Amino acid sequence: MFRFANIEYLYILLVVPMLVGLYFFASYLKKRKLEEFGEISLIWQLMPGVSFRRGWIKLIVYTTAFSLMVVGLARPQFGSKLTEAKRKGIELIIALDVSNSMMAQDIQPNRLDRAKQAISRMVDQLANDRIGLIVFAGNAYVQLPITNDYTSAKMFLSSINPGVVPKQGTAIGAAIDLAASSFSPQEETGKVIVVISDGENHEDNPIDASKRAQEKGVLVHAIGIGSRQGSPIPKAPGSSDFLRNKDGDVVVTKLDEQTLSKVAVAGEGKYIRASNSQIGLLPLLEEIKRMEREELKDKIFSEYNDQFQYLFGLALLLLIIDFFLLERRNKLIRRLNLFGENIED
Repeated sequence: MFRFANIEYLYILLVVPMLVGLYFFASYLKKRKLEEFGEISLIWQLMPGVSFRRGWIKLIVYTTAFSLMVVGLARPQFGSKLTEAKRKGIELIIALDVSNSMMAQDIQPNRLDRAKQAISRMVDQLANDRIGLIVFAGNAYVQLPITNDYTSAKMFLSSINPGVVPKQGTAIGAAIDLAASSFSPQEETGKVIVVISDGENHEDNPIDASKRAQEKGVLVHAIGIGSRQGSPIPKAPGSSDFLRNKDGDVVVTKLDEQTLSKVAVAGEGKYIRASNSQIGLLPLLEEIKRMEREELKDKIFSEYNDQFQYLFGLALLLLIIDFFLLERRNKLIRRLNLFGENIED
């Protein structure tokens, strides 16, 4: 496994394009000054010892050496030893509805963004548990495989939007089936699915899917997000223009609590209705934490070998080469013509 021990140092590489830009600007000013004395081609003939090409070669060598040193400071490392880490926890998969109806604003700022905020806060409360993310609309997809990398979970969560699933609809059953098959094969580990959806326009039988998951030893909880009276669906976030049906009427999306509560009952879990003040994930997490935690085993790299010394060595070699590269031709090494220059240029 490869990693940077001090990855923040890579931001220094932003200096490289600035250096190149300064060199371009300095070359431009030099050319303008020379043009003040007469025809530039004649002036170059009066300076036979100057090699303009070497200036560019020095720039390339210097910036490459500088970049290698910066990458070396970031301490690139390769994992050298795998060990088995043991801890107690459960596996949790969030199945998040990303259909267009989740953009309704009866839950502020909208159903989807509010759910993402709640999931992010819940991830902050996890310690020894694994988490996975599944998104669904007309189809279901694994957004993040089951993992204990909470930073990656929050990163993948932030990228979720209705566009990640091309087919619209609400395939809750497909999401539950996919989640139930996405857990690790450890039979003794507690496994939980949390479905977050408005439950509307479901295209399959989510209740049967929940029963199948329960038969595998997976608990299925459901969180209903939305209002009973319904809300129009904006065409875009913050837009006052709403989706309309083929008759030109504004489409109103309503929370289907009946379906979601049946899903929870079939999965021997709980149904919670979200509100603007509380989505329900944190109270549900407290319920999940009371589950019997089993020992989880993970393969992790416990030792890493630094590779920065090779980068520093190469950078030093380039700087030594840069030291001997003069913008004027040196008579002692002129005959070597290391770079295939035209002596007359």
